[in-house]
Amino acid sequence: MKLVDDVQAMLETSPDLATVLDLGPFADFAQLAGAIFANLCSNPAIGRLVRDVYAADPDLVAMSCHDIAEAARRNFEPGGAPTALLFARGVQAVMGHRVAHRLWVQGDTNMALAAKAAFGRAFSTDMHPAAQLGAGFWLDHGLGFVLGETAIIEDDVSIWHNVTLGSTLTDSGPRRHPHIRRGAVIGAGAILLGGITIGAGANVAAGAIVVQDIPDNALAIGAKATLRGQAQVSYAPQDGGTA
Repeated sequence: MKLVDDVQAMLETSPDLATVLDLGPFADFAQLAGAIFANLCSNPAIGRLVRDVYAADPDLVAMSCHDIAEAARRNFEPGGAPTALLFARGVQAVMGHRVAHRLWVQGDTNMALAAKAAFGRAFSTDMHPAAQLGAGFWLDHGLGFVLGETAIIEDDVSIWHNVTLGSTLTDSGPRRHPHIRRGAVIGAGAILLGGITIGAGANVAAGAIVVQDIPDNALAIGAKATLRGQAQVSYAPQDGGTA
């Protein structure tokens, strides 16, 4: 695979870089991913888990390679896909989520949640392993990204750091997090809440707070809190009880 060969060539031409990255030997994408995650998570067991999940699923390898190529293209990475793979936190966070999601859909939910927790500590994200990601997902920077359990992100979506795809806390049903349709772009710090749909090709500006559907190819800007009746959620003890 060209990506693996290019990474190997980069490390061979820069022994100091190889030392800093501290990657074990690798012969294919699964082994390379495992070596990267063992280092990033400071846990060889996590590295073996990532390696084994990728090794068992060529389609997952292809999906991640597509993510990496798209991240390099959209972010104008000077070193192309190899530098995106080795150095881009968002790319690595998406890889971790794809591994955790694969474990989740295979029914190994405890291991999926354990992996999710390890990846969250490494990348400062919180991505529920049940959430669905389409192909070509670019998560730029990644820091602070929160992805709720029932969220759906379709193909070719781009999202910046500190974005929340969360719930309103008033719905416990199967569709309580946002659905982001193909090609949408979500700016840094945007907060999207509830079972809303962000239309294909729509843009949500940085810092926007969105609690309603956005049409295809529309631009959503701004955040303004207004009073809308009585509070709907409370976690306080009732009737003078204690927590």
